[in-house]
Amino acid sequence: MSNIGLIIAERSRDIGDFLVGRLIPFRKKRMIGPFIFIDHMGPTTLGPNKYMDVGQHPHIGLSTLTYMLEGEVMHEDSIGTKQLIRPGSVNWMVAGKGVSHTERTPNHLRNGKEFMAHGYQIWVALPKELEDIAPEFHHIAASSLPSWQDGVASFTLVAGEGFGKQSPVPVHSPLFMVEIKTTGDYQLNTMDNLKGEIGICIVEGSIKACGEIVEKGNILVSKVTDTCKTIVHANTHLLLFGGAPLPEERHIYWNFVSHDKEKLERAKASWKAKDFPMMEDDSSYVPLPGL
Repeated sequence: MSNIGLIIAERSRDIGDFLVGRLIPFRKKRMIGPFIFIDHMGPTTLGPNKYMDVGQHPHIGLSTLTYMLEGEVMHEDSIGTKQLIRPGSVNWMVAGKGVSHTERTPNHLRNGKEFMAHGYQIWVALPKELEDIAPEFHHIAASSLPSWQDGVASFTLVAGEGFGKQSPVPVHSPLFMVEIKTTGDYQLNTMDNLKGEIGICIVEGSIKACGEIVEKGNILVSKVTDTCKTIVHANTHLLLFGGAPLPEERHIYWNFVSHDKEKLERAKASWKAKDFPMMEDDSSYVPLPGL
């Protein structure tokens, strides 16, 4: 998705071993490992007169990870990709030095019927030395992602490494994204299973951390390596993400990410002048904010 609006820092609070907020970036915490932005899409009902139609927009310096829980999205980009994403699979686009793309409701769902759309668009900053690599696109089917059961909890390793397993998503730095669903109360142990900074996104349900109940719609960010015990309540759906932080500060302007503010300025000028890498068969254009 396009971060078309301004990023507004949500109020965050401190509950001991965790910071709690609504989105990243939020106050006191700009990134979690290399993860720099999370956009929660829905859940919302689409059709017959309301569809997803995100026009052509640019990215640099990051990889986008699209993960749908409900509904389908058609991705097309300036390197010639056309890929439908369904729930449980991963679209991983490496923007590198520059790519443009669109995301739209596919034609077969524009049939006059209503359907649910729900998912996450996640930005992962590229390491400094890889910010200018050529754009790439990878689609990984849900059946290719490591999945396993631990008592009342089911796990899927969406990206990176964790719990002794590795996802086939071709990431560029040490990171992890894990989906967890519970049918009963479950004590989550991250200490020996995940490396780096840890974020817990509560999609549904609630957890108990440091003696406090935290409900869905919040993200918890661990401040320490050995966190307090985390109890995941029954019928809860989580996304865990994080990893090794990048050594340099990252700057964001709209859909552009870089360690170098000058790169952001050049990308802005290029998109404004429409000499950015563009799609051949799509004339849509999302203008630079403020123009």
